[in-house]
Amino acid sequence: MLLFAFGSTLFAGLTAVLSKIGVRDTDSDVATAIRTGVVLLFSWIMVFLTGSIETIGLISARTCLFLVLSGLATGASWLLYFQALYLGDVNKVAPIDKSSTIITMILAAVILGEGLGAMKLFCMVLMGTGTMLMIRRTPGVTEGRGGKGWMAAALMSAVFASLTAILGKIGIQGVESNLGTAIRTCVVLVMAWMIVFFKGKQRELKRIRGRSWLFLILSGFATGGSWLCYYRALQLGPASIVVPIDKLSIVVTILFSRLFLGEKLTVKSAAGLALMIAGTLLLLV
Repeated sequence: MLLFAFGSTLFAGLTAVLSKIGVRDTDSDVATAIRTGVVLLFSWIMVFLTGSIETIGLISARTCLFLVLSGLATGASWLLYFQALYLGDVNKVAPIDKSSTIITMILAAVILGEGLGAMKLFCMVLMGTGTMLMIRRTPGVTEGRGGKGWMAAALMSAVFASLTAILGKIGIQGVESNLGTAIRTCVVLVMAWMIVFFKGKQRELKRIRGRSWLFLILSGFATGGSWLCYYRALQLGPASIVVPIDKLSIVVTILFSRLFLGEKLTVKSAAGLALMIAGTLLLLV
């Protein structure tokens, strides 16, 4: 069980780094469309592995509508995430991406009326403080190829990721989670390619280097590998152990961004990372 749980964490942490390498010389919209195709393959593998394909006829029209809406939110989140990775550093984009947990809790309280106890608020403060420490610009260090554009894209990506969860909570009932993910990913794929053709970026496909193709496909495989390992770990062991291990994927992301991308982690950023991890794990207590 632990082997699969840590395997899920490893693959999830690798995803952002592989995506960053793949998107370096590739348009971010095109990169999202390519990677989504690979992720879609794995999402349907999960459907057949879990046997949830048998429940597809039970999905109501209302649930179908919310699946499409959540798919559009997911697509927007992925497109903006790749834009953020294209413009900024992984060790700054990843913390903002993880902050979607904070946004989800706030939206759940406002829209769904879910309570915010003292422990939740404390965890939100820890995670928020950690995020701020990690993304704070170091004097003398440039912001990347897009100035602060990466931050806006990463923040909007986190907002749309949170909306995906809220839409799922409101309207997606009676559908197995793996099947719901597969259907949402179909919507994301259509949306991603529509944007590519609407912007006339299909010509960029001819300009993509072999190396970029390789890493974009590998990032899709990493996402799929993470899903498969996570599912197997939950089959073999308790969620109370598997989920916290999976949440540590940001540590893997930061580590690999240092090893393969040369992105440095300052003392302040390391402290921020520690606060984020503490806040995330305390939520699961």
